[in-house]
Amino acid sequence: MMNESYDIVIVGAGPAGSTAARFAAMSGCNVLLLEKDREIGVPVRCGEAVSEISLNKFFEIRQGWIANRIEGVRLIAPDGTVVPVNHPDGGYILNRKVFDQDLAQMAGAEGATIVTKAYVSDLIVADGRVCGVQVEHLGETYRVRAKIVIGADGVESRVGRWAGLQTHVGLRDMESCVQMTLSNIDIDRRYCDFYFSSTLAPGGYVWVFPKDERTANVGLGVSGEYNRQKPAIKYLNEFVKNKFPGATRLITVAGGVPCAPFMKEIVRDGFMLVGDAAHQANPMTGGGIMASVIASRIAGETAAKAVKLNDVSQKALREYPEKWHETGGIVHQRSYRLKEVVYKLTDADLNRTAMKIDKLKPDKRTIISIFKTALFNHPKLIPDIIKVFMS
Repeated sequence: MMNESYDIVIVGAGPAGSTAARFAAMSGCNVLLLEKDREIGVPVRCGEAVSEISLNKFFEIRQGWIANRIEGVRLIAPDGTVVPVNHPDGGYILNRKVFDQDLAQMAGAEGATIVTKAYVSDLIVADGRVCGVQVEHLGETYRVRAKIVIGADGVESRVGRWAGLQTHVGLRDMESCVQMTLSNIDIDRRYCDFYFSSTLAPGGYVWVFPKDERTANVGLGVSGEYNRQKPAIKYLNEFVKNKFPGATRLITVAGGVPCAPFMKEIVRDGFMLVGDAAHQANPMTGGGIMASVIASRIAGETAAKAVKLNDVSQKALREYPEKWHETGGIVHQRSYRLKEVVYKLTDADLNRTAMKIDKLKPDKRTIISIFKTALFNHPKLIPDIIKVFMS
Protein backbone atom coordinates (compact mmCIF):
# COMPACT_ATOMS: atom_id res chain seq x y z
CA MET A 1 0.00 0.00 0.00
CA MET A 2 1.01 3.60 -0.59
CA ASN A 3 1.28 6.18 2.13
CA GLU A 4 -0.04 9.70 1.71
CA SER A 5 3.46 11.20 1.61
CA TYR A 6 7.12 10.31 1.05
CA ASP A 7 10.41 12.09 1.00
CA ILE A 8 11.03 11.03 -2.61
CA VAL A 9 8.73 9.54 -5.26
CA ILE A 10 10.33 8.02 -8.36
CA VAL A 11 8.35 7.40 -11.56
CA GLY A 12 9.64 4.40 -13.52
CA ALA A 13 11.44 1.27 -12.26
CA GLY A 14 13.99 0.67 -14.99
CA PRO A 15 17.72 0.73 -14.12
CA ALA A 16 17.61 4.52 -13.69
CA GLY A 17 14.63 4.63 -11.36
CA SER A 18 15.66 1.63 -9.29
CA THR A 19 19.20 2.94 -8.87
CA ALA A 20 18.00 6.37 -7.78
CA ALA A 21 15.59 4.71 -5.34
CA ARG A 22 18.31 2.48 -3.92
CA PHE A 23 20.78 5.26 -3.18
CA ALA A 24 18.15 7.66 -1.87
CA ALA A 25 16.87 4.95 0.48
CA MET A 26 20.42 4.07 1.56
CA SER A 27 20.73 7.66 2.74
CA GLY A 28 17.74 7.24 5.03
CA CYS A 29 14.96 8.73 2.93
CA ASN A 30 11.42 7.37 2.72
CA VAL A 31 11.19 6.41 -0.97
CA LEU A 32 8.32 5.28 -3.20
CA LEU A 33 9.16 3.68 -6.58
CA LEU A 34 6.27 3.48 -9.07
CA GLU A 35 6.16 1.28 -12.18
CA LYS A 36 3.27 1.43 -14.65
CA ASP A 37 3.73 -2.13 -15.95
CA ARG A 38 2.56 -5.14 -13.98
CA GLU A 39 6.07 -6.60 -13.83
CA ILE A 40 9.41 -4.83 -13.54
CA GLY A 41 11.76 -5.60 -16.43
CA VAL A 42 8.99 -6.53 -18.89
CA PRO A 43 8.90 -5.91 -21.80
CA VAL A 44 12.65 -5.79 -22.53
CA ARG A 45 13.28 -2.96 -24.98
CA CYS A 46 17.06 -3.20 -25.12
CA GLY A 47 19.90 -4.90 -27.00
CA GLU A 48 21.10 -5.95 -23.51
CA ALA A 49 24.81 -5.38 -24.20
CA VAL A 50 27.13 -3.78 -21.61
CA SER A 51 30.89 -3.56 -21.23
CA GLU A 52 32.46 -5.84 -18.64
CA ILE A 53 34.57 -3.11 -17.08
CA SER A 54 31.64 -0.72 -16.52
CA LEU A 55 29.39 -3.39 -15.00
CA ASN A 56 32.17 -4.59 -12.68
CA LYS A 57 32.80 -1.02 -11.59
CA PHE A 58 29.33 -0.61 -10.07
CA PHE A 59 28.08 -4.08 -9.20
CA GLU A 60 29.03 -7.40 -7.76
CA ILE A 61 27.84 -9.33 -10.78
CA ARG A 62 25.21 -12.02 -10.27
CA GLN A 63 25.37 -15.06 -12.55
CA GLY A 64 21.68 -14.80 -13.38
CA TRP A 65 22.27 -11.45 -15.06
CA ILE A 66 24.57 -12.87 -17.71
CA ALA A 67 23.23 -14.58 -20.82
CA ASN A 68 26.56 -14.55 -22.65
CA ARG A 69 30.09 -13.18 -22.38
CA ILE A 70 31.38 -11.31 -25.42
CA GLU A 71 35.07 -11.39 -26.43
CA GLY A 72 34.96 -8.65 -29.05
CA VAL A 73 33.02 -6.89 -31.79
CA ARG A 74 32.99 -7.07 -35.56
CA LEU A 75 32.13 -4.15 -37.81
CA ILE A 76 30.64 -5.02 -41.20
CA ALA A 77 31.00 -2.44 -43.96
CA PRO A 78 28.39 -1.90 -46.71
CA ASP A 79 30.43 -4.01 -49.15
CA GLY A 80 30.53 -6.90 -46.66
CA THR A 81 34.08 -6.40 -45.38
CA VAL A 82 34.27 -7.72 -41.82
CA VAL A 83 36.58 -5.86 -39.42
CA PRO A 84 37.26 -7.63 -36.10
CA VAL A 85 38.03 -5.05 -33.41
CA ASN A 86 40.53 -5.54 -30.63
CA HIS A 87 38.66 -5.00 -27.35
CA PRO A 88 40.59 -6.54 -24.43
CA ASP A 89 37.92 -5.76 -21.81
CA GLY A 90 35.10 -7.79 -23.33
CA GLY A 91 31.45 -7.44 -22.47
CA TYR A 92 28.20 -9.15 -21.54
CA ILE A 93 24.77 -9.75 -23.01
CA LEU A 94 22.43 -9.38 -20.07
CA ASN A 95 19.20 -11.03 -19.07
CA ARG A 96 17.59 -7.61 -18.69
CA LYS A 97 14.44 -8.93 -17.04
CA VAL A 98 16.48 -10.52 -14.25
CA PHE A 99 18.87 -7.57 -14.08
CA ASP A 100 16.08 -4.98 -13.78
CA GLN A 101 14.20 -6.99 -11.17
CA ASP A 102 17.36 -7.42 -9.11
CA LEU A 103 18.06 -3.66 -9.20
CA ALA A 104 14.54 -3.06 -7.90
CA GLN A 105 15.11 -5.74 -5.28
CA MET A 106 18.25 -3.89 -4.15
CA ALA A 107 16.20 -0.72 -3.76
CA GLY A 108 13.58 -2.62 -1.76
CA ALA A 109 16.27 -4.13 0.47
CA GLU A 110 17.34 -0.60 1.39
CA GLY A 111 13.79 0.28 2.41
CA ALA A 112 12.18 1.67 -0.75
CA THR A 113 8.49 0.91 -1.26
CA ILE A 114 7.78 -0.48 -4.75
CA VAL A 115 4.36 -0.47 -6.41
CA THR A 116 3.66 -1.94 -9.87
CA LYS A 117 0.64 -1.29 -12.11
CA ALA A 118 0.90 2.28 -10.83
CA TYR A 119 0.21 4.79 -13.60
CA VAL A 120 1.21 8.37 -12.81
CA SER A 121 -1.43 10.55 -14.45
CA ASP A 122 -0.33 13.98 -13.21
CA LEU A 123 2.04 15.93 -11.00
CA ILE A 124 0.97 17.86 -7.92
CA VAL A 125 2.34 21.40 -8.17
CA ALA A 126 1.99 24.15 -5.57
CA ASP A 127 3.49 27.64 -5.75
CA GLY A 128 5.53 26.62 -8.78
CA ARG A 129 7.14 23.63 -7.04
CA VAL A 130 6.51 19.96 -7.79
CA CYS A 131 5.32 18.39 -4.56
CA GLY A 132 3.81 15.02 -5.46
CA VAL A 133 2.07 12.81 -8.01
CA GLN A 134 -1.38 11.61 -8.87
CA VAL A 135 -1.41 7.82 -9.30
CA GLU A 136 -3.94 5.40 -10.79
CA HIS A 137 -3.56 2.00 -9.13
CA LEU A 138 -5.94 -0.98 -9.41
CA GLY A 139 -8.92 1.22 -10.19
CA GLU A 140 -8.24 3.78 -7.46
CA THR A 141 -6.80 7.30 -7.69
CA TYR A 142 -4.25 8.45 -5.12
CA ARG A 143 -2.61 11.81 -4.51
CA VAL A 144 0.81 11.17 -3.00
CA ARG A 145 2.82 14.08 -1.64
CA ALA A 146 6.61 14.19 -1.95
CA LYS A 147 9.43 16.59 -1.22
CA ILE A 148 11.08 15.52 -4.48
CA VAL A 149 9.76 13.69 -7.55
CA ILE A 150 12.26 11.97 -9.85
CA GLY A 151 11.18 11.23 -13.42
CA ALA A 152 12.65 8.01 -14.81
CA ASP A 153 9.83 7.35 -17.26
CA GLY A 154 11.84 7.08 -20.45
CA VAL A 155 12.22 8.95 -23.71
CA GLU A 156 10.25 12.21 -24.01
CA SER A 157 9.26 11.89 -20.35
CA ARG A 158 5.66 12.87 -19.62
CA VAL A 159 6.38 13.89 -16.06
CA GLY A 160 9.32 15.96 -17.31
CA ARG A 161 7.01 17.88 -19.64
CA TRP A 162 4.51 18.39 -16.85
CA ALA A 163 7.29 19.85 -14.73
CA GLY A 164 8.08 22.37 -17.47
CA LEU A 165 11.25 20.77 -18.86
CA GLN A 166 11.97 20.47 -22.57
CA THR A 167 12.05 16.70 -23.12
CA HIS A 168 11.18 16.73 -26.82
CA VAL A 169 13.68 15.07 -29.18
CA GLY A 170 13.95 16.27 -32.78
CA LEU A 171 13.53 13.78 -35.61
CA ARG A 172 17.21 13.76 -36.57
CA ASP A 173 18.20 12.79 -33.00
CA MET A 174 15.48 10.22 -32.36
CA GLU A 175 16.40 6.71 -33.44
CA SER A 176 13.44 4.57 -34.39
CA CYS A 177 14.48 1.14 -33.13
CA VAL A 178 13.06 -2.34 -33.53
CA GLN A 179 14.49 -5.63 -32.33
CA MET A 180 13.72 -9.31 -32.64
CA THR A 181 15.03 -12.13 -30.48
CA LEU A 182 15.77 -14.84 -33.02
CA SER A 183 16.52 -18.53 -32.47
CA ASN A 184 17.67 -21.33 -34.78
CA ILE A 185 20.32 -19.13 -36.37
CA ASP A 186 24.02 -19.65 -37.07
CA ILE A 187 26.16 -17.11 -35.18
CA ASP A 188 29.46 -16.88 -33.36
CA ARG A 189 28.53 -16.27 -29.72
CA ARG A 190 31.91 -14.65 -29.04
CA TYR A 191 31.20 -11.50 -31.05
CA CYS A 192 28.71 -8.68 -31.29
CA ASP A 193 28.27 -7.74 -34.95
CA PHE A 194 27.46 -4.24 -36.19
CA TYR A 195 26.37 -3.63 -39.80
CA PHE A 196 26.72 -0.14 -41.27
CA SER A 197 24.96 0.66 -44.53
CA SER A 198 22.63 3.32 -45.88
CA THR A 199 20.62 0.48 -47.42
CA LEU A 200 20.30 -1.59 -44.25
CA ALA A 201 19.85 1.18 -41.66
CA PRO A 202 20.22 4.79 -42.84
CA GLY A 203 21.41 7.10 -40.09
CA GLY A 204 21.99 4.15 -37.77
CA TYR A 205 23.18 0.54 -37.76
CA VAL A 206 22.11 -3.10 -37.43
CA TRP A 207 23.22 -5.14 -34.42
CA VAL A 208 23.44 -8.87 -33.78
CA PHE A 209 24.03 -9.59 -30.07
CA PRO A 210 24.36 -13.34 -29.34
CA LYS A 211 22.65 -14.73 -26.25
CA ASP A 212 23.91 -18.27 -26.91
CA GLU A 213 25.10 -20.39 -29.86
CA ARG A 214 21.75 -20.26 -31.63
CA THR A 215 19.93 -17.22 -30.24
CA ALA A 216 20.54 -13.47 -30.60
CA ASN A 217 18.98 -10.07 -30.24
CA VAL A 218 18.89 -8.72 -33.81
CA GLY A 219 17.80 -5.15 -34.26
CA LEU A 220 18.42 -1.82 -35.88
CA GLY A 221 18.03 1.88 -35.36
CA VAL A 222 17.06 4.28 -38.13
CA SER A 223 17.29 8.05 -37.82
CA GLY A 224 13.87 9.65 -37.56
CA GLU A 225 14.61 11.60 -40.74
CA TYR A 226 14.72 8.34 -42.73
CA ASN A 227 11.99 6.54 -40.84
CA ARG A 228 9.43 8.70 -42.61
CA GLN A 229 10.46 7.08 -45.91
CA LYS A 230 10.28 3.49 -44.67
CA PRO A 231 9.48 2.18 -41.17
CA ALA A 232 12.27 0.60 -39.15
CA ILE A 233 10.38 -2.71 -39.00
CA LYS A 234 10.54 -3.02 -42.79
CA TYR A 235 14.32 -2.51 -42.76
CA LEU A 236 14.65 -5.19 -40.09
CA ASN A 237 12.33 -7.64 -41.86
CA GLU A 238 14.45 -7.31 -44.99
CA PHE A 239 17.69 -7.86 -43.07
CA VAL A 240 16.38 -10.93 -41.23
CA LYS A 241 14.94 -12.42 -44.42
CA ASN A 242 18.30 -12.12 -46.17
CA LYS A 243 20.66 -12.91 -43.28
CA PHE A 244 18.65 -15.39 -41.20
CA PRO A 245 15.98 -16.82 -43.51
CA GLY A 246 15.22 -19.83 -41.30
CA ALA A 247 15.04 -17.97 -38.01
CA THR A 248 12.34 -18.43 -35.41
CA ARG A 249 11.10 -15.05 -34.18
CA LEU A 250 10.57 -15.28 -30.44
CA ILE A 251 10.10 -11.63 -29.45
CA THR A 252 9.61 -8.35 -31.31
CA VAL A 253 9.88 -4.98 -29.55
CA ALA A 254 10.08 -1.41 -30.79
CA GLY A 255 10.65 2.04 -29.38
CA GLY A 256 12.51 5.32 -29.68
CA VAL A 257 16.02 5.99 -28.40
CA PRO A 258 17.16 9.61 -27.83
CA CYS A 259 20.60 10.00 -29.47
CA ALA A 260 20.41 13.65 -28.60
CA PRO A 261 22.52 16.41 -27.07
CA PHE A 262 22.83 16.63 -23.30
CA MET A 263 19.74 18.33 -21.88
CA LYS A 264 20.63 21.78 -20.58
CA GLU A 265 18.16 21.59 -17.71
CA ILE A 266 17.14 18.41 -15.89
CA VAL A 267 16.00 19.79 -12.52
CA ARG A 268 13.25 22.08 -11.25
CA ASP A 269 12.09 22.97 -7.75
CA GLY A 270 11.27 19.58 -6.22
CA PHE A 271 11.92 17.68 -9.45
CA MET A 272 14.69 15.74 -11.25
CA LEU A 273 15.05 13.68 -14.45
CA VAL A 274 17.26 10.61 -14.93
CA GLY A 275 18.09 8.05 -17.63
CA ASP A 276 16.50 8.22 -21.08
CA ALA A 277 14.11 10.83 -19.69
CA ALA A 278 17.17 13.08 -19.28
CA HIS A 279 18.61 12.06 -22.69
CA GLN A 280 21.56 10.34 -21.01
CA ALA A 281 21.86 7.52 -23.58
CA ASN A 282 25.11 7.51 -25.55
CA PRO A 283 24.44 9.58 -28.71
CA MET A 284 26.79 7.42 -30.79
CA THR A 285 25.51 3.97 -29.86
CA GLY A 286 22.14 4.56 -28.21
CA GLY A 287 23.31 2.48 -25.24
CA GLY A 288 22.01 3.83 -21.97
CA ILE A 289 22.16 1.21 -19.20
CA MET A 290 25.38 2.17 -17.47
CA ALA A 291 25.04 5.91 -18.16
CA SER A 292 21.65 5.73 -16.42
CA VAL A 293 23.10 3.87 -13.45
CA ILE A 294 25.93 6.40 -13.01
CA ALA A 295 23.64 9.42 -13.29
CA SER A 296 20.89 7.93 -11.12
CA ARG A 297 23.25 7.16 -8.28
CA ILE A 298 24.26 10.82 -8.27
CA ALA A 299 20.61 11.87 -8.49
CA GLY A 300 19.53 9.64 -5.62
CA GLU A 301 22.33 10.83 -3.36
CA THR A 302 21.72 14.48 -4.28
CA ALA A 303 17.98 14.17 -3.64
CA ALA A 304 18.59 12.59 -0.23
CA LYS A 305 21.02 15.35 0.70
CA ALA A 306 18.49 18.01 -0.33
CA VAL A 307 15.76 16.38 1.75
CA LYS A 308 18.00 16.26 4.83
CA LEU A 309 18.94 19.94 4.39
CA ASN A 310 15.26 20.80 3.82
CA ASP A 311 16.19 22.59 0.59
CA VAL A 312 14.69 21.03 -2.53
CA SER A 313 15.02 24.13 -4.68
CA GLN A 314 16.26 24.00 -8.24
CA LYS A 315 19.46 25.66 -7.08
CA ALA A 316 20.14 22.95 -4.51
CA LEU A 317 19.28 20.12 -6.91
CA ARG A 318 21.66 21.46 -9.57
CA GLU A 319 24.42 19.65 -7.71
CA TYR A 320 23.20 16.55 -9.57
CA PRO A 321 23.64 17.78 -13.19
CA GLU A 322 26.91 19.44 -12.26
CA LYS A 323 28.33 16.15 -10.92
CA TRP A 324 26.84 14.21 -13.82
CA HIS A 325 28.51 16.55 -16.29
CA GLU A 326 31.87 15.85 -14.67
CA THR A 327 31.44 12.06 -14.76
CA GLY A 328 29.41 11.45 -17.90
CA GLY A 329 28.15 14.66 -19.44
CA ILE A 330 31.46 15.71 -20.98
CA VAL A 331 31.84 12.33 -22.69
CA HIS A 332 28.22 12.64 -23.84
CA GLN A 333 28.95 15.99 -25.50
CA ARG A 334 32.05 14.63 -27.22
CA SER A 335 30.11 11.57 -28.42
CA TYR A 336 27.45 13.78 -29.93
CA ARG A 337 30.07 15.78 -31.85
CA LEU A 338 31.45 12.52 -33.24
CA LYS A 339 27.97 11.27 -34.11
CA GLU A 340 27.25 14.43 -36.11
CA VAL A 341 30.18 13.65 -38.42
CA VAL A 342 30.01 9.84 -38.45
CA TYR A 343 26.39 9.77 -39.56
CA LYS A 344 27.31 11.87 -42.59
CA LEU A 345 29.81 9.27 -43.84
CA THR A 346 28.79 7.69 -47.14
CA ASP A 347 28.89 3.98 -47.89
CA ALA A 348 32.00 4.67 -49.96
CA ASP A 349 33.63 6.31 -46.92
CA LEU A 350 32.76 3.30 -44.76
CA ASN A 351 34.06 0.80 -47.34
CA ARG A 352 37.30 2.75 -47.68
CA THR A 353 37.74 2.79 -43.90
CA ALA A 354 37.11 -0.96 -43.64
CA MET A 355 39.64 -1.66 -46.40
CA LYS A 356 42.35 0.37 -44.63
CA ILE A 357 41.67 -1.12 -41.20
CA ASP A 358 41.59 -4.64 -42.64
CA LYS A 359 45.24 -4.19 -43.66
CA LEU A 360 46.32 -3.48 -40.07
CA LYS A 361 47.67 -6.13 -37.74
CA PRO A 362 44.98 -7.49 -35.40
CA ASP A 363 46.43 -5.76 -32.33
CA LYS A 364 46.20 -2.40 -34.14
CA ARG A 365 42.52 -2.74 -35.00
CA THR A 366 41.06 -0.70 -32.17
CA ILE A 367 38.00 1.53 -31.94
CA ILE A 368 40.31 4.55 -31.80
CA SER A 369 42.21 3.53 -34.95
CA ILE A 370 38.93 2.97 -36.80
CA PHE A 371 37.58 6.39 -35.90
CA LYS A 372 40.86 8.09 -36.71
CA THR A 373 40.82 6.45 -40.13
CA ALA A 374 37.17 7.21 -40.80
CA LEU A 375 37.52 10.84 -39.71
CA PHE A 376 40.93 11.63 -41.18
CA ASN A 377 39.40 14.74 -42.80
CA HIS A 378 38.38 16.01 -39.34
CA PRO A 379 41.61 16.22 -37.31
CA LYS A 380 40.00 18.54 -34.77
CA LEU A 381 37.88 15.58 -33.59
CA ILE A 382 40.87 13.42 -32.65
CA PRO A 383 40.89 14.69 -29.02
CA ASP A 384 37.19 13.80 -28.80
CA ILE A 385 37.89 10.31 -30.16
CA ILE A 386 40.59 9.69 -27.57
CA LYS A 387 38.59 11.09 -24.67
CA VAL A 388 35.42 9.16 -25.56
CA PHE A 389 37.03 5.77 -26.06
CA MET A 390 39.72 6.01 -23.40
CA SER A 391 37.44 7.29 -20.63
